[in-house]
Amino acid sequence: MPRLSVIIPVRRARGHLRECLESVLSQSFTDIEVIGVDDGAPDGSGLLLDEFAARDDRVQTVHLPADEGAGAAGRRNAGAERAVGDYFLFLEGNFVLLPGALQAVADRLDATGDPDLLLFGHHKRPFRGRPQPTRSLELLCGLPAGRLTLAEHSGLLDIAPVSWNRAVRRTLHESEKLAFGPGQHGERMYALQTLATAASVAVLPLACVEHRRQRYLPDLADESEPTDGTTPLQLVEAYAGLMTFLGDRPALHPLRTLLFDRAAQELLGGYPSVKRRRRRRYVRSVAAFHRTHRPEGHRFPDGAKGLRPRLIGAGRYVALGALDTVLALRRGARSAPAALRAQAKGRLSARYYWWQRRRPLDRGLAVYAAYWNRGVSCNPEAIFRKAQELAPGVRGVWVVSKNQVDAVPPGIDHVVPGTRRYWALLARATYFFNNVNFPDHLVKRPGQIHVMTHHGTPLKIMGLDQMEYPAAAQGLNFDRLLQRVGRWDWSVSANPHSTEVWARAYPSAARSLETGYPRNDVLTTATGAQIAKIRAGLGIRPGQRAVLYAPTHRDYEASFTSRINLERLADALGPGTVIMVRAHYFYDGAGLPDRPTLLDVCDHPRIEELCLAADALVTDYSSVMFDYAALDRPIVVHAPDWETYRTVRGVCFDLLSGAPGDTPGAVSTSTEELARILLDGSWDSAENGALRAAFRARFCPYDDGHAAERVVRAVLLGEPAAPGGRLPSITGRA
Repeated sequence: MPRLSVIIPVRRARGHLRECLESVLSQSFTDIEVIGVDDGAPDGSGLLLDEFAARDDRVQTVHLPADEGAGAAGRRNAGAERAVGDYFLFLEGNFVLLPGALQAVADRLDATGDPDLLLFGHHKRPFRGRPQPTRSLELLCGLPAGRLTLAEHSGLLDIAPVSWNRAVRRTLHESEKLAFGPGQHGERMYALQTLATAASVAVLPLACVEHRRQRYLPDLADESEPTDGTTPLQLVEAYAGLMTFLGDRPALHPLRTLLFDRAAQELLGGYPSVKRRRRRRYVRSVAAFHRTHRPEGHRFPDGAKGLRPRLIGAGRYVALGALDTVLALRRGARSAPAALRAQAKGRLSARYYWWQRRRPLDRGLAVYAAYWNRGVSCNPEAIFRKAQELAPGVRGVWVVSKNQVDAVPPGIDHVVPGTRRYWALLARATYFFNNVNFPDHLVKRPGQIHVMTHHGTPLKIMGLDQMEYPAAAQGLNFDRLLQRVGRWDWSVSANPHSTEVWARAYPSAARSLETGYPRNDVLTTATGAQIAKIRAGLGIRPGQRAVLYAPTHRDYEASFTSRINLERLADALGPGTVIMVRAHYFYDGAGLPDRPTLLDVCDHPRIEELCLAADALVTDYSSVMFDYAALDRPIVVHAPDWETYRTVRGVCFDLLSGAPGDTPGAVSTSTEELARILLDGSWDSAENGALRAAFRARFCPYDDGHAAERVVRAVLLGEPAAPGGRLPSITGRA
C-alpha cells in the first residue's frame, strides 16, 4: 500500500487541473497514489483525469454519476473510500503542491512516529496576485516540534480548518468514521473532527500547498452547494453536528467546552453578515444551539467582553441590535470630527500648493528624499554631501517621514510631508533628487529639474518590463508609472547594463548620467583606519572573519524567510566567523536564533558600512552584489530557489550561467554547501577571483570614488557630459 493517498475532488477545474496533477506527480517522493474524483463536470475535467491515469499507474479516476448531486462533500468522501494509503491528503483541483512538499511530509511523519494527524503550512495566492505566507504558517512555526494534542495546545484550533493542510492517518479516518458533511461548512467540521479525535498531532512549519484563489463566477458555482443568504444558518447546523459528534464519543467530552467556545465565537462573528430581515431567525437558532450544546457549568466572561455572547446566547435579539446601534453611533461620533478635519486640511493644502506654484522658482533650492522618505541615505545623500562642498550656493532640504525625524543627522534641514513648508518646497525648489519616484501629487513646473538616482543595479526586471510578469507587478499602475517617469530630466546609471535596462523599463526623455553610483564612492575611498573603526563598532574582533548575508526581497513573501539555516551555518563556521544578517528593508527584522556569532544588522543605517566591514558577501539576488563587487572581495551567491525567482519575478540575465560577467563567484544551493565553500577556501579561489574580475569589469566600470562629484558638476554646475552621459575623467581634481 502507498504511504500517501492524494485525493483530488474535481469540479470545473479544467484550466488548472493539469498543473495541479503535475505538481503532485513530479514530487521527489513517489510512494503515492492519486485519486481524482469527478462527478460529470461538463468542462471535461474527468477526461483530463483519465488522460493522466492512462499514462501513470499511480493515478486512478473515480467517476460519479452526473445526476447524483454529490457536491464537494460527496467527491471528497468518494475519494477517501477508494484510498488505501497510510495517510490521506486532500488537494483542490486549482491548487498546487509546492516542490518537495510530499518528501517533507513523509519525513516529518517518520520523525514523529506516525502521528494521527500532521498539519502543514500553505501559501495564499489571490486572484491576479502574488503568493503570500499565511497566519497559519506563522502559527505552525510557534508550536513545539513533538507530538501534541488539542487538549494541551488549544492554539491548534487557530490553524486554518480546511482539508488540504493536513495529512490524516487512514486508521483514524476509518475507526472514527470521519466524513465530510454537506454544505459549505462540511469541510471545516471535518478538519475540526480530525483535531478532536487525533491522539497525536504533529506540525510541519513549511508551506506545502499554494492556495490559489479563483475569480468568483456565479454561473460556475457548484450547483450542489447553496450560495444564498442561509449560509450563516448552515454554520449553526454544522456546529450542532460537531457537538453531537463529540457527545457521542465519551472520550472526547473534555474537549466540548473548548469547541463550544470556538463555535460560540464564530456564530457571534457571523451575526453582522446576516441580512437584517433574517437576523431574528439567526439569533433564535444560535440561542437554541446554546441551550442544547452549552456544557454544564460553562460561563462567558464577565463584563463588557462577555456581554454580546450572553445576549445572543439568550436569544436577546432586540437588546443585541440596540447595543450594536449604540456602539455604531459612538464610533461615528469619534471618527466624524477627524474625518472632517482631514478633508478640510486636504482642501487647504491643495489651494496653498496651487498658490505657491505661482511664485518664482528658487534657483538655490534642492529637495532630497530617499526610500519613500525614510531618512537621509543612499545616492541622494552622497550627492547632497558633495553638493555642500562643490555647490554651496544650492541649499538642500530633505523630505523625511514624521516617524523618521529623530534619525536625521544633526544640522541637516528637513521637512515632514503634508506641512505648509513641504508644499512650499515642492512648489518653489529647482532641483529634486530621489532614489524612488516622488509622490503623484508633485506637479512639475517648467524649469524644475528632476534627478532619478535609482538605488540598485537591475538583476530583476523593472518598470514596464513587469507587464509580462503579473505576479511581480501586482498593484502597479503602468499609466501612473509613465507619468512619474515623465518628470525625470536625468537618470543616474551605475554601468552600461543599467543604462540599457533603464531606457527600456522607464522610457522617457531623461538624459542618462553614466557616473557610477554616488553611494559607492566610499567603497573606493575608505581608509583602513575607517574600516577598522566600523568593524569595532559592530563588535567584530580583530582577526575574526566577517560575512555579510544580505538576501533580497521576494514579491511573493510578506515576511523575511532565510534560505540558510543560520543556526547550523554559525555552528559549522565556528567562533572565528561572525555572520552579519541584513534583511531587505521591506521586512521587519530577521528574527535571528540566539548565537553569539550571528549579528542582526537590519537596523544599521548604512549598508555601505556593512559592506566595508565584511570580508565576504553572501547574497541571493540582491543588488548589493553589484555594489560590493567594487571592493574586489569574495562574493558567494546562495540560490536554492533561482528557478522560482526567475520565473515569478523575471530577471535581466542568467546570474548562475557561470559565464564571465554573469556570475560573481561561488554558488551554493544548501546550507551545507555554503558552509563547505566558506571552510575549504573555494570562496576565495583563483577561479572565483577570475569570475569576480569579469563581474567588476561589467558592473563597476566607473567606481573611482568620484561619482557624486560627476553628478553635482553635471546637474548643479552645468558642466557638459561626455557622449555616454559621463563626465570626462576627474581623478586628481581638487
